[in-house]
Amino acid sequence: MILPNVRGSFGRDEAVWLVRLLAGDDRRARSRWESVLGERGIDPLLDDPRTLEAVIRHGGVSLIPARLALYIFIRHAMLESGIESRVLADYVAAMVLEFGHQSRAYRITRYDDQEYGYLVDILRDMTEAQGQREFLLRVHLGEFALWLSGLYPDYITARVHRKGGPGLDYYEEMGRTGYHLAADHPTARNGALSHLYRDAAETFGRVRRALNTFSDRFLLPQAASPVDRLLRQVATDVRNT
Repeated sequence: MILPNVRGSFGRDEAVWLVRLLAGDDRRARSRWESVLGERGIDPLLDDPRTLEAVIRHGGVSLIPARLALYIFIRHAMLESGIESRVLADYVAAMVLEFGHQSRAYRITRYDDQEYGYLVDILRDMTEAQGQREFLLRVHLGEFALWLSGLYPDYITARVHRKGGPGLDYYEEMGRTGYHLAADHPTARNGALSHLYRDAAETFGRVRRALNTFSDRFLLPQAASPVDRLLRQVATDVRNT
């Protein structure tokens, strides 16, 4: 089960990196940022727009720890989409990190024997599963839909126009369904995760677009053809009108 635990893993080393990025060689600026850190914690440094600018300017993950850079990229993309929740940003960053492990994105847990290449296969197995596996399938339906439509929207758009595959609306509907069902499961209620999954369901479209921003700018900035990216943007604009 993926939990929002990236932000909570940041400690002294990450704080030092942030102060160094924001202040540079300016001793007065360093003192000011250290005061903010001492009085208000690390979140104001993580959320400040100058932090994102500094990370980009200094080479991103080539300079600072990958977990820190990833959280900053995703947090600011979500803020740009109007999503204020730090917990949700933390969860999305944790999902992206976890799904980066080999074939993890295709499994409900890292070591599960069954791989799922299509959302409909997850939905089919949900009708037969019970207990913990049923819960994990519900969560994975939401996470897999978000991962695919968030990080690889141009691939989905290309399949729509070249092979008649399902579009981003389909992934959003399936993702919301998975998260809503997960939120209602007793495992989520017992683990205090219902609110997180319900939030993910209700903001799925905006979270997906935030991940699109992250992918376009930092992950796959030149992977798609200009036509595919334009078609995807037009489709998104039409849904938002």
